[in-house]
Amino acid sequence: MNASLQPAEAGLLPEAVTVFADCALRAVGQRYPYAAQHLQRSDEDCDPPYQRHPIFHGSYDWHSSVHMHWSLIRLLQLQPTLSQRAAIHRHFAARFTLAHGRAELLYLRNNPGFERPYGWGWLLQLHSVLLAYANEHAPARRWAASIEPLAKQILQSWQRFLPLSHYPQRAGTHANSAFGMILAMRYAREHGDAAMQRALAAAARRWFDGDERYPAHYEPGGNDFLSPGLCEAMLMSEVRSRSFVEWWGRFAPAAKSLATWMKPVIVGSRSDGQLVHLDGLNLSRAWCLRGLALKLPQRAAAFNKAASHHIAAALPHVTSGEFVATHWLVSFALLALMDDPAA
Repeated sequence: MNASLQPAEAGLLPEAVTVFADCALRAVGQRYPYAAQHLQRSDEDCDPPYQRHPIFHGSYDWHSSVHMHWSLIRLLQLQPTLSQRAAIHRHFAARFTLAHGRAELLYLRNNPGFERPYGWGWLLQLHSVLLAYANEHAPARRWAASIEPLAKQILQSWQRFLPLSHYPQRAGTHANSAFGMILAMRYAREHGDAAMQRALAAAARRWFDGDERYPAHYEPGGNDFLSPGLCEAMLMSEVRSRSFVEWWGRFAPAAKSLATWMKPVIVGSRSDGQLVHLDGLNLSRAWCLRGLALKLPQRAAAFNKAASHHIAAALPHVTSGEFVATHWLVSFALLALMDDPAA
């Protein structure tokens, strides 16, 4: 294990910030391989990704490009003297222009279900972190402005979609309803969007209020990078902040089943793009367990200890290995290590 990537009690070591930034900057600049999520409507509808998505190409797919750009700004916030600072600024100045933003917006409007809900949640987080970074670096206001119409479009699309969906997606991958909603809820709260908060809370209560004795032992699936149960609990801890302990009392898995979440998962191959998802699961589990520890004092010690074990299992593999891993894991490591669970 690279010493610079050891988990630190106080957060992320400066050396690891540099390693993470190198990895993220390479990823967003690498055009191929690229997994296009595109509904092709004709023989002519086959533009290369960098033309179709002038901001969010590279990094293997659209959503990974979004959250690896989030990672770069987050790393600059953590270490303003980062050695890659100038290179990151040049990259954002070239990509995040109003013209490029208009092209991305047009694509979202023409493909209303594109990247729902995972990419939607991450786009909101990227917009939010760019607005915050503008307080330290004025040009970031232009970068935020380039994707602000996308954020508005996503908020509108989400409010149209939520009342139409009678059932949640309980997947352990991108379709998971709860994970994207957590990111959206934090954005709506930060920006004072009461209507969006109400829409998200209403859907969460409709979908998850009645869950009892969640079968955690059914997890994980073979390509999960999210825990459906833990993400659901995290979402409900934000929606039912005053009555969450009561909800958890009904939802909590039986002791033997709960033990499933306490032990890191095994990754059979890190060159397989689906199996390597499980490194991300270890990191996202840690993020959830840390967040839930704050809301459940009686579980805090066990959850925080389990989170540390999950981080230790995944962290050595975040920036080493093949592109199927290195194009996205930095973001999940930052969630696990540096996200404020009380946000």
